Amino acid sequence: MQNQRQSYLKGAVIISLGGFISKILGAIYRIPLTNLLGGGGMGIYQMVYPLYCILLTVSASGIPTGIARLISSGKTGAESRAFRLYGAVGIFGTVLMFALSTPLAVLQGEPAVALCCKMLCPSVFFVSALSVVRGYFQGRGNMYPTAVTEVAEQVVKVCVGVALAYVFKGNPAYAVASTLFAVTVSEAVAALGAIWYYLKRRPRRPLFKAEEPPASSILKYTIPLTLTAIALPLSQLAESVVVVRLLRNITSDATALYGIYSGCAMTIINLPVSVTYGLAASSVPQISPLAEKGDLAAAKRKTYKALWITLAVSVPAAAALYIFAPLAARLIFGSLSEVERSLLVNLVRTMAVSSVTQSLVQTSSACLTSLGKPVLSTVTQWVTSALRVGLAAVLIRFTSLGIIGAGWAANGAFFVATMLNLCYIIGIGDKNENNADRIGNIRGRLNPSGEGGA
Repeated sequence: MQNQRQSYLKGAVIISLGGFISKILGAIYRIPLTNLLGGGGMGIYQMVYPLYCILLTVSASGIPTGIARLISSGKTGAESRAFRLYGAVGIFGTVLMFALSTPLAVLQGEPAVALCCKMLCPSVFFVSALSVVRGYFQGRGNMYPTAVTEVAEQVVKVCVGVALAYVFKGNPAYAVASTLFAVTVSEAVAALGAIWYYLKRRPRRPLFKAEEPPASSILKYTIPLTLTAIALPLSQLAESVVVVRLLRNITSDATALYGIYSGCAMTIINLPVSVTYGLAASSVPQISPLAEKGDLAAAKRKTYKALWITLAVSVPAAAALYIFAPLAARLIFGSLSEVERSLLVNLVRTMAVSSVTQSLVQTSSACLTSLGKPVLSTVTQWVTSALRVGLAAVLIRFTSLGIIGAGWAANGAFFVATMLNLCYIIGIGDKNENNADRIGNIRGRLNPSGEGGA
C-alpha cells in the first residue's frame, strides 16, 4: 500500500513538473513572439484563442481523467471506444471552427481572425486523440507520456512558431496565422508520437478491437468536467468581444490594448499560478481518501494546509511581480513602445493580487473535487466568469480606466471566486460535523447506557 502511494505521488510530481516546464516555455515563447508581432499582432493572436479553447474544452477536456478512471477500474477497452467517440467530436470541432472563422472575424471586427482560425482548427482533432492516449496511460499509472507530450508540444510550437513569424514578419496577418499554424503542427507531432507509443506498448491489442464499455460510461465522467472547464474560455471569448468593441469607442488601438492585457500582462500574472498547480496536485491525493472514508475533519485540515502552502508561495510571487514589473516589461517585452510598456507595468501591478487569488481558486477547486463536491467549483466558475465580463464592461464603459478596467474586473472576479470556494469548503465541514453531532445526540438519547447497537 505504501509503495502504491509513493508511486501515485511520484506520478503527480511528474505531471506537475511537465506542466510547469510547459508553462515556462510558453511564457518564454511570448518574448520573441511579442517582438515579432507587436501589440496589434498579439491582440489578433489572443482574439482567436477563446473560440479555440471552447472547442478544445468540449472535445478534449475531462478525457484524461475520465479514461484514467475507467482504465484503472479494469475497463481496458475504454480507450478504443474513446478514440472513436472523441475522434468524431474532434473532427466536428475542427469543421465547426473552420465554419465559424469568418463570422467570428466579422463579430470581432478583425478580418485577420478568419485566416488565423483556419490555420488553428486542425489542432482540435489532434488534441482530442492526444487526450485519449494520455488518459489511457494515466489509468495504467504511467504519467510520463502526459509530461513528455506537454513539453514536446511547447518545444515544437516555440521552434516552428518563431521561425514562421520571422519569415512573415513583414505581414502581420500572415505572421500571426503562421504562429497559430505552428500550434497545429505541435499538436499533430505530440498526438502522433503518443499514438505511436501506445501502439508500441500494446502491440498485441488492435487499437479499435478491444472489448469496449458503453459510451455512456465515458460521458458520465467527462461531461461534468467539461462543464466546469468550459466556463473560462467562454468568458474569455465574451471578454474579447465586449472589451475590444467598447475600447474602439474611445481609441483606435483597441486590438493592441487587448493584446497587451491578455497576451502580455496575463502571461506574467499566470506564472505563479503554474507553480502552485504542482502544490495543489501533490496535496489532493491526501484529501480524497480521507473524504471517502468519511473523515471530513481530517480532510478539512489537509485542505487548509494546501491553501496555506498556496498562499505562502503566491503572496511573495505577487509582491515580486509588483516590484519588478518595470524590469520584466523592459527585458521581456522590449519591442513594445514606451507607452505600451508603461501600460503593461500598470496592468501587472494592478493585477498582481490576482496571481494570489487565482492560485487559491485553483487549489480550492481541486480540494472541492477531492471532497466530493465538484459541482460547487463548477458553480463558482460560471458565476465569477459572468461577473468578470460584466464588471469589465461596466468599468470600461462608465469610467476612464480603459483596459485597466478589465484588470480590475479580473481582480474582483477571482476574489469572489476565492471567497465562494472557501465558504463551500467551510460549509462542507461544518454541515457534516453538525450532522454527526446530531446523530451522536440522538444515539445517546436512544442508548444512554452507551452499549453498542446494531
